[in-house]
Amino acid sequence: MPQLQILLFDGVEELDAMGPWEVLSAWTRQFAEDGWRASLVSRDGRAVTAAKTAVLTPHHAWSDDVDLLIVPGGAGTRPLLGDAEVRGWLHRAHDRGALVTSVCTGALLLADAGLLAGRPATTYHSCFDELFAIEPTCLPDREARWIDSGEIVTSAGVSAGIDMALHLVDRLAGTDRARQVRRAIQYDPLPPV
Repeated sequence: MPQLQILLFDGVEELDAMGPWEVLSAWTRQFAEDGWRASLVSRDGRAVTAAKTAVLTPHHAWSDDVDLLIVPGGAGTRPLLGDAEVRGWLHRAHDRGALVTSVCTGALLLADAGLLAGRPATTYHSCFDELFAIEPTCLPDREARWIDSGEIVTSAGVSAGIDMALHLVDRLAGTDRARQVRRAIQYDPLPPV
């Protein structure tokens, strides 16, 4: 059964993780016949304190048995830059053919692992200089909500992560399924301001 993991870490932006979780867990639970299993993971399987102080408990520690990996953003990405264990985990996932994705400043971790070299990418609107400083060969797109460049998909912040997650359902299970999931979670954005 294909495994989908969303990474949690101290300082993760809650909606960067939980927005895609809402979409992807709705998909995997309501449409089990599609064959995917979703889980929240942290490095050691322990709870984390997110950016706005929510305490999030993962299902288990991260593993190399992953087919779709989502790396959310948040201030907690910065302490992970240069972390050999994080870099290694991201590389192993990519090298074994997993679809590696990011929301917001999760792209900084992908760049730090060398996964955005020469590749188009997007991130949080005020962090493009940081992204380019980490990976000067990436091709930043400041207008895109999400960019699918094959085995790597990046998205801008919060709501773009939800849109990217729906794109992933579309890519992996088809447009009709993505529409069913969107309807099931009643994701019909119409900002009041």
